[in-house]
Formats: sequence, structure tokens, C-alpha cells
Amino acid sequence: AIDISYKGWQAVIDTNLNGSWYMMQNAAKRWREHEQPGSIVTITAEVWRGISQMAHTTASRAGIIFLSKTLAVEWAPFNIRINTVAPGAIESSGFNNYSDEGRSTFYGAGVMKRPGHVMDIAEACVYLSSHSGNYVTGETVTVGGGMSLWGEIWPAGKPDYFKYPGEK
Repeated sequence: AIDISYKGWQAVIDTNLNGSWYMMQNAAKRWREHEQPGSIVTITAEVWRGISQMAHTTASRAGIIFLSKTLAVEWAPFNIRINTVAPGAIESSGFNNYSDEGRSTFYGAGVMKRPGHVMDIAEACVYLSSHSGNYVTGETVTVGGGMSLWGEIWPAGKPDYFKYPGEK
């Protein structure tokens, strides 16, 4: 994080946190104007632990989680529900953004010892936005194969400091 540039930090915060805010605000204004109920599902990431070299993305995504909780309270009088899906290691085209070393950690990142599928995330979104999830608001549904329970994930590769003696 020490070497993240100002411009790099701003780009991630603007895209993830500010972009989510503008989308949510504009949708809510339309629903309020037309006196219609609404449901917003934000997507973040499983950020329950620190992730080396990713301070900007974890900060922005944690911001989305708590922005969603706050707005779920504020916008409840307008019958607008807001929830968040927090994916863990999901096998997608995004896997290619990481080195082979980083990708290899995704397979042991949780108790299921495999990455999830994009449809796992889609189904969580469907539930939260459908009638089945009609009484759910302000919640974060983690779809991470138990990643918060056990395991290690090092998307940027495991720093030497955290390696055990003899580990490559």
C-alpha cells in the first residue's frame, strides 16, 4: 500500500465506491419520484481480512458494504431495499488479472478448497432482488466457499514475510 499512487488510489475509489453511490442515488431518486418500491444489490468482495497489496480495493469495497447498510436504513421509508453480495474466489475472466502464483492461492482459499462459479453470484443476486428476498435489507451475503472461516488468499502473491521457513 505504501507504493500505491494517488492517482491509482483515486481511480479505484472513484470506480468502486463513488460509482456505486451514484448508481444507487439515481435509482433511488427515480423510485421515490414515482413512489415505487426498489431493490438494489451491490457487489463487493469478501474483504473480512486484510489482503496484501490491495488496500485501495478493500477500502472501497468495505465502504460499499457500510454505505449499503446506511442507505438501507435511510431509504426504508421509500420501500427501497439494499443488500450486498460479497464474492470470494470466483473463477471468472478476472482470474487472468493475477499472476500464476496469485491464482494458485484461490484454490485453497476456503473450506470448499475450490473457487466458486459466476452463477453462484448470480443466484445470490436473484434471491436478494426477487420476492423471495423481499424481507431482506441491509445485509451482506458472502458467497465465498467458507473463505472467511479458513484458508489463505494472496492475489498479488504471498510476501516473503508471511512465508513459513522453507516455503517457496
